[in-house]
Amino acid sequence: MTITVYGIPNCDTVKKARTWLDVRGIAHTFHDYKKQGADPAQVAGWIAAAGLDKVVNRAGTTFRKLSEADQAALAGDGAPAVLAANTSVIKRPIVEYPGGLLVGFKEAEWAAELG
Repeated sequence: MTITVYGIPNCDTVKKARTWLDVRGIAHTFHDYKKQGADPAQVAGWIAAAGLDKVVNRAGTTFRKLSEADQAALAGDGAPAVLAANTSVIKRPIVEYPGGLLVGFKEAEWAAELG
């Protein structure tokens, strides 16, 4: 099974998620937004699969610091570009696995989907 974890390495939630995978021996690759960026087309796919409200992290300081124009763009077709340019506004982690997508780390949900 190919699993890719997207996030920021110093995020506590990403650390917990990666540890959870490691403890269970679930192989995965890590995509570091800070070093590798985010692809707007891929972000658009996440939004299509999980919904905009689930993908956008509105609780963080980065969201509050966005310009009014960027915040307005998040409500429409401009959301993938804004999120790709401001990766800290993407909820973490996002995990792509065969047949699905996980947004955020909820242990019960991960156990049900990934074993």
